[in-house]
Amino acid sequence: MSDSKNGTAFLDKLAADSAKAGGPVVPHPDDTGAVGKTLFDLPGSTDLTVTVVVPKDQLHAAPAQSLVRIKSRTDGRTYLGVVTAGPFAEPDGLRGDSPMLTAVVTHGGDYLPPYHGRFQVTILGEELKDGELTPPRLRPVPNSTVFVLDDAEAGTVLKCGGDVRLGLAVGHERVEVGAPAKAKSVFPRHTAVLGTTGGGKSTTVAGLIARARAAGMAVIVLDVEGEYTVMHEPTDHKAMLAGLRDRNLPPAGVPAKDMTVYHLVGRGTANPAHPNLREFSLQFARLSPYAVMEILQFSDAQQERFLKAYDITKELMRDLNIFPAKDSADQQRLALENDEFERGYPRMMLSLLMDVVGACLSRSEKGPKEGRGKKDRDDEDDAPVAFESRTPALRTSEGKAKLATRVNAANPPGNAISWRAVLGRLARLNRMKVFHDEGGKPPMSYTHLLKPGSVSVIDLSDSGYSELNNLVIADILRGVQDAQDNAYTAFEAAKARGHAAAEPPRVLIVIEEAHEFLSEERVTKTPVLFEQVAKICKRGRKRWLGLCFVTQLPSHLPKQVLGLCNSFIIHKLKDPQVVTLLKRMVGDVDEGLWTRLPNLAAGQAIVSFPHFSRPLLVSIDPSQAKLRLTE
Repeated sequence: MSDSKNGTAFLDKLAADSAKAGGPVVPHPDDTGAVGKTLFDLPGSTDLTVTVVVPKDQLHAAPAQSLVRIKSRTDGRTYLGVVTAGPFAEPDGLRGDSPMLTAVVTHGGDYLPPYHGRFQVTILGEELKDGELTPPRLRPVPNSTVFVLDDAEAGTVLKCGGDVRLGLAVGHERVEVGAPAKAKSVFPRHTAVLGTTGGGKSTTVAGLIARARAAGMAVIVLDVEGEYTVMHEPTDHKAMLAGLRDRNLPPAGVPAKDMTVYHLVGRGTANPAHPNLREFSLQFARLSPYAVMEILQFSDAQQERFLKAYDITKELMRDLNIFPAKDSADQQRLALENDEFERGYPRMMLSLLMDVVGACLSRSEKGPKEGRGKKDRDDEDDAPVAFESRTPALRTSEGKAKLATRVNAANPPGNAISWRAVLGRLARLNRMKVFHDEGGKPPMSYTHLLKPGSVSVIDLSDSGYSELNNLVIADILRGVQDAQDNAYTAFEAAKARGHAAAEPPRVLIVIEEAHEFLSEERVTKTPVLFEQVAKICKRGRKRWLGLCFVTQLPSHLPKQVLGLCNSFIIHKLKDPQVVTLLKRMVGDVDEGLWTRLPNLAAGQAIVSFPHFSRPLLVSIDPSQAKLRLTE
């Protein structure tokens, strides 16, 4: 009885003392909604990083990559930051590896001491009254309150929205990540999609293709494996369907009327059942003679003879009234202004060039003229060159005479071995049967590729040669650039006259397996071809022509190519040298994200776009459209 009275007296005295001191502690009004507070800095603290502690019940309120607002307690400044490490659980008043806790755990005890959470925040900037961020001059003081931003506010701060949706930001419930299709600072400044096999690149690219098309862009896919030839069908992949259900997204293919699959003449396609299938041939005239020499790897002697034959062919085309036509001033001007480092000679066909090389070879096999008399030499000059022509215009007596006159007037260098080598390599190109010739399949219509809201898949899965793929890619890039230049010229001319005109289409070209087309080794051997691509990259920024390079071997890409890209989608990569290279290329990615890169799950990627306030870790949306070769 005495003990009960004493206990009651103690509680009464405690209540009286508490009332005398002002009653229970009232939380500071500024702390409402806070998850934790900042700690003092330690000797190991670094610039722009702050340690935050949270009570046990708030341990999971701020997962990694969450955005937080820190209200500095005494100076009234407000900072925004991102959780870059943690949250970690720590026992109150004990070390996590203390002997007592270690003994309890190893012996199966149930004792769990009181604990709290701790995480590291990297300061993004000081928040001004108008919501803008400015580089911080100071740090939050200790015991400052920390708040987690909700999804709506986080999306506004991250500036990661756009009509070309990519996925959801990791660390937030429903923050959508995308890119604006109409911003010239994004897609026209070029994109790189990187990652090892199985990291989710194809899923990312499929979503990029479908949503860029839906946003009104003209999308051209250079598909070396035929993966994207079935995108007109909705996905039936179980894992994709489950992921789509979680995000309330329906399976959906690209409308068949807006999708065309192109394949080279004489080559098959990965999807012969596609409802909109078209064959096309290449135009030899689009290829710069210097690019042809690089691709065929001519020696110096062979280059000299090839260029000589090329010049003879141009003069012969004038004689045959092929190009420029005698009564066309525009064609005459075009012939004079043509830059052969940029493109080939208009309307020149491979078969005609081979005929000229064959004529030069036949002439060189007759040996030198010095041992013959003047009459013999004159007769030889007048005589048609004896060989079987591939061009109908050279099978007539008049055509043969014009060919002989041009060849003999040019006096090409001898050495039948070199001429035979040139002819052999050109014949190897000709045997591919992919170049446009009289009566053959028509060449690609590049204006059709530039239709807004369309997807054009160039299926190269049955080409059989990497050299052929490179020829196709070079031809497509050149043709699309020319068509886009013409569209811009017409648009600007209409504006100058005060006429209403539709703006040129916004174009995105996806280059799959880019390391095969633009490897470091290949660029060294084919500098002219690379210069053409680099020029397209530079000019495309102003003409709404964006390139998207996709590769699992970024180390094989020349640094110049990665340097042309301002947007990056980086899936799982394990090579430390590649990660080091990307650290130099991609700015503002915090070290915590780079540390996670080798262990990213399939479908996760570090995404950096120019309009973002900072790079993000993103969970990429599953593909709504069907893909071939999906595991």
